[in-house]
Amino acid sequence: MQRKWQRTLIVIPGLALCLALAAIACTSEPAPPPAAMMEEPKVDVDALKVEVVAHYANGVHGLYSQSLASARVMDATIGAFLADPNPASLEAAKRAWLRARDDYGPTEVFRFYGGPIDNEEDGPEGLTNAWPMDESYIDYVEGNATAGIINMPNEYPTIDADLIVSLNEEGGEENVSTGWHAIEFLLWGQDLNDDGPGDRPFTDYTTNDNADRRGQYLAVASDTLIGHMQDMVDAWAPGGGNYRAEFLAMPADDALVDIITGAGALSQGELAGERINVAYEERSQEDEHSCFSDNTVADIVGNAIGVRMVLTGDYGVVSGPGIIDLFAAEDEALAQQLANETRMAVNMAHNIPDPFDQHLTDTASDSAFGRTQVKGTIDALNKQAETIVAGAAAFGYQINTSV
Repeated sequence: MQRKWQRTLIVIPGLALCLALAAIACTSEPAPPPAAMMEEPKVDVDALKVEVVAHYANGVHGLYSQSLASARVMDATIGAFLADPNPASLEAAKRAWLRARDDYGPTEVFRFYGGPIDNEEDGPEGLTNAWPMDESYIDYVEGNATAGIINMPNEYPTIDADLIVSLNEEGGEENVSTGWHAIEFLLWGQDLNDDGPGDRPFTDYTTNDNADRRGQYLAVASDTLIGHMQDMVDAWAPGGGNYRAEFLAMPADDALVDIITGAGALSQGELAGERINVAYEERSQEDEHSCFSDNTVADIVGNAIGVRMVLTGDYGVVSGPGIIDLFAAEDEALAQQLANETRMAVNMAHNIPDPFDQHLTDTASDSAFGRTQVKGTIDALNKQAETIVAGAAAFGYQINTSV
């Protein structure tokens, strides 16, 4: 084969060879440089900002819709329990609450900037997820068998949505009468166990005092929660005439400040601070988020995942450009650092041993793995928030991560 190639080259006419060389040397378009030498095309940052904001709106609507769907399943399962109270149907209602709670956790990253969930005038957040709660405000507790709205038929003869909404936080922030934790308490009861959740008997809904009123309260609380979740889905639904339309009509920079504030404030002020560090420092089970069901670790994980979703743009239900993509347009190294930190925060939260309250006892050693993991999660969330603030500053955004 080699000899044949050489022979072919020799017989090329001289004129043809010259023309071929001339065509190469004199072409009007220079040969493109090697791919390794070509510069990356510059990102259209203004266009990317608009894309991130629009994708965020899709993610909010998708996650609220998912949360509403599982809350409806919970509501139906509670209805089945109340129709036939027994140990199995009570257990099914508890499992449905836990499943719905998993879907709700990530949506809390859509707070902290006056959006529909926590608008000062009519936002339902305080009716949806207020805590900690004084259990005796709703029902009996150890040492007081007649405590609570349920056991006060003379003062509150009719239990309906108007009543429990009007009484929420009446006279004090811990007087919680609605939302996730009211339902949680009505399903599990007080957590009086050292190594497990509460253990409310199903007979509280059959033969025990005020069983009918207790059942009515649980049904109304569940229905009320569904209504508030539906309001959030409607507020963010495509089509116009709602908050989503107002949000997308804002200057992209203003919308991004809100988006980044939600992620930073949940990461640092709310989750690392109010929800974990307060209980950690005070060693107080009363400051634990979902103390009746021992679901606090899952709550922490869900919140951390919500922050990661906004940062990466991967909301599970939809995927697209996120805050990290925007930060990368100005500082790739910082964006990569934030990507690593958000993975670390979620992983640290996942590795907190259940149940959370075991790390809050007075006898818990500061060197024990559980408390070490809790402290590591606090630190990871705070570090993530600091990088969020630094990335925002590169665009001239001032972000407040306190709550």
